[in-house]
Parts: sequence; structure tokens; C-alpha cells
Amino acid sequence: MRIKKGDTVYVRTGQYKGKTGKVLHVDEKKHRVVVEGINMHKKHQRPTQKNQQGGILTLEGSIHISNVALYSSSLSGPTKISTKVITEGDKKRRVRVCRRTGEEI
Repeated sequence: MRIKKGDTVYVRTGQYKGKTGKVLHVDEKKHRVVVEGINMHKKHQRPTQKNQQGGILTLEGSIHISNVALYSSSLSGPTKISTKVITEGDKKRRVRVCRRTGEEI
């Protein structure tokens, strides 16, 4: 997966097209992400010991990972991601890189 928890993403399609938000959760098996403030739905919850009052909660739903793109603050828009291997002495590490500018993410 090229998008990770904590990244800021741009929604490319659907009802929330054009909005940006922070990734809260990534489900690698289902290829879905939960983005803060995107795809909101309501859940009716019974009173429990943790939530004594119960009521209607507003939660984020998941969206498919193909419908989001990483948001680049330097470009102030969406960007594609590629990976690059950097060697530092004996160690090698893989880094995500913005395709347009070439800067590390």
C-alpha cells in the first residue's frame, strides 16, 4: 500500500470529490481507507456501560483506496507516488517519492 495512516489524501471521485482529509485507518486486505470527515454515516447505539446515554453517533465510513490520491502541500493538489531505494552506507531503505517534484514524502 502506498497510502499510510496519517497521510493527507485528496478524494478523486464520489460525493466528497475535491475534499482532503487525514487517513485514520488503512485496511490492506479490503483495499479501503477511512478518511477523517469523509463518507460520514450515522449509527444508532444502545446505552451501554461505557456510553450510558446511547444515541445516534456520526462515524466515518471507508472508501476504496483507488478513489483517493496523496495530497502534496507543495503542489497544493494530488500527486502520484513512486518508491526509491536509498543506500546509506551498508543499509538500504525504501522511500516514497512524489513523481512530479521528486521530493521525499
